[in-house]
Amino acid sequence: MAHLLGMPPAHLKERITSWGFPAYRARQVRQWLYRGGPTTIDEWRNVPRALRERLGEELSLGARPPESVVESSDGTRKYLFPVGTSRAVEAAVIPDGDRTTLCLSSQVGCARGCRFCRTGMQGLHGNLDAADIINQFHSLPERETITNIVFMGMGEPLDNLRNVLAAIDTLTAQDAYGLGKRRITLSTIGIHPALATFLDRSEVHLAISVHSPFSEERADLVPAETGNPLQETVDLLRGRREDRRRRITFEYTLLKGVNDTERHARELVRIAGGLSIRVNLIAYHAVPGAPFAATPPERIVTFQQSLVAAGLKAFVRQSRGEDISAACGMLATSYESTERGRESR
Repeated sequence: MAHLLGMPPAHLKERITSWGFPAYRARQVRQWLYRGGPTTIDEWRNVPRALRERLGEELSLGARPPESVVESSDGTRKYLFPVGTSRAVEAAVIPDGDRTTLCLSSQVGCARGCRFCRTGMQGLHGNLDAADIINQFHSLPERETITNIVFMGMGEPLDNLRNVLAAIDTLTAQDAYGLGKRRITLSTIGIHPALATFLDRSEVHLAISVHSPFSEERADLVPAETGNPLQETVDLLRGRREDRRRRITFEYTLLKGVNDTERHARELVRIAGGLSIRVNLIAYHAVPGAPFAATPPERIVTFQQSLVAAGLKAFVRQSRGEDISAACGMLATSYESTERGRESR
C-alpha cells in the first residue's frame, strides 16, 4: 500500500482527481499531513468524509512513532524507528546550544562495507522508501526543535537516490515542512554517476567521506573506492565551480597509524586544491571486530594544524553520543524491531 507521507504533490493530486474530487483537495490533505494537528485521517475536519474514507482504504499515512529512545550523558538521543513488519533503523538527535541536528538513516544497513563502520559491517538489508526516511523527522517527539538534518545515519544515500531525493523534496517544500535547503547535508562516499544526478537535482549541502587521500589505502578502508575513485569525485566537484552556494565538506575519520601522518595531511591538501571546502576531522569510535585504534587527541590537533597552515578550513568534530553507540560510524540495529510499530491512520 502506498504512503501519503512523502507522496509527490502531482501524484497525490492525480489520485484525488481520479476519484472524482476537485484538485484543491490535495492541497488540504498536504496541509493536514505536514502542518501538525490531528494525526489520523478521520480528524481532518475540512476534508469530506467520502475522501477521508477513500484515502484510508487505498493509502496508508506512513507515520509510525519510534519504538524506543536512549539518551546519552551529553544529551544526544538515539531513536529506534520501525520499518516494514520486522526491521528497524536508528536516528540520532544531537542538541548543541541553539542548534539541534537530526541524523537520518536512508537504508537498513549498508552494502558498502567500510571497515571502520559498524553499519557497513552488517551488510544491506533494504532501502527505506521516502515515507520511512521522512518519518524519522515527522514522528520525532522534538520535531519542532530540529534546526538541521544530516543524511549521515545508516546507509549510503546515493545507493537509494530516488527515495532520498523524494524525501528531501518533501522536507524542503514550502507546502510541507518548509525546511531551508542549506539546513540539510547529505553524506556519501561518492557513488558515480549518482553523485552527478544528486548535484543536478538538489541544492542541499554535500559531505564526502574521504578517510584517506591515497587510492590504494582508501580502497582498503572504503571498498567502493575501487569503482568510484576519490580523484574522479574531486574532478567532478572541481568542474562545478558555479555551484558556490553549496557547502562541500570532506569527512575524515582518523585511525591511529593508518591515515593520520603528515604524508596524509600533505596529500589531502593537494587533493583539495582548487576547491572551496572544509575538512571535518572525526575521532574514531571503536567498533567490535574492527582492527583500528583511535588517533590520540594531540595528534588530531597536529593534523588539523597542518591542514590549516596549508590554507584549508579544518575542524575537529566533537564526539557526541558515544556512550549509547550513537556517534559517527556506530549506528546499527539487529534488524528485528522490538514490536511492530502502530501506524497512524
